[in-house]
Amino acid sequence: MRLTRPSGQLSTCVQGIWSASVTRSAPVTKPLYSDAGSGVIFNLSGDLIIGDQVMPEGVIMLPTKKTAENIVMAPGAELAGIRFLPAVGYGVLGCHYDRATLLLPEQDQGYGLHSIYNKLTEAIDADSRIEALYRWAATNLTTNKIVPGTLAAVLRSVERNQSLGKLDHSVELSQRQIERIFKQWLDMTPKHYQRILRVKKVIDFLKTHEAVGLADVAQQFGFSDQAHMTREFRAIACVTPGSIQ
Repeated sequence: MRLTRPSGQLSTCVQGIWSASVTRSAPVTKPLYSDAGSGVIFNLSGDLIIGDQVMPEGVIMLPTKKTAENIVMAPGAELAGIRFLPAVGYGVLGCHYDRATLLLPEQDQGYGLHSIYNKLTEAIDADSRIEALYRWAATNLTTNKIVPGTLAAVLRSVERNQSLGKLDHSVELSQRQIERIFKQWLDMTPKHYQRILRVKKVIDFLKTHEAVGLADVAQQFGFSDQAHMTREFRAIACVTPGSIQ
């Protein structure tokens, strides 16, 4: 699998652009951790299993991730994809998907996802696919056109505050207004978004700190204790903290 993390302006709306091929004779299973983002998978060849769904070839719209699930790629599978930052998917797609959904050509309005799909099928390798997707994203996606400034300010405030449900004074909105914005753009509450962010931060931390004690990690990231952190991991990431190390 090849992954590129955009830089510059594109990094404000895209987490990553990737391409994957399965060359082995057995299926490959990968976890899709919850990150409050959404994305698009271009299934170029072979069946794909996302959670409990078998998805055919085509443009697959992904829902906002509130909990983790597995993706299973069959032998010979060829895929590419783009992962949006939180709220960007709604700005691009104009709706929320409850589950992975095959986008029909007549539903593809505004962003030419089927056109880029056709270009990806003609690409000769992973680098060519990533380059094609990068060009499409750089042309079509800018945060100031997709995400309103008010929402961007709320997201920054939520990310700065580790205590669940707390916002700093830079956001001049009522709690009800903030909850409406989150429901519209992220299809979740601010508190659930903070829970996802905290688990994601711990996952990233554990991947680079193998010898650290989990009780210390729980305290560092604001959990009441290690058991509380484990419950949150099971609810949001569907794994335990120990399985990440």
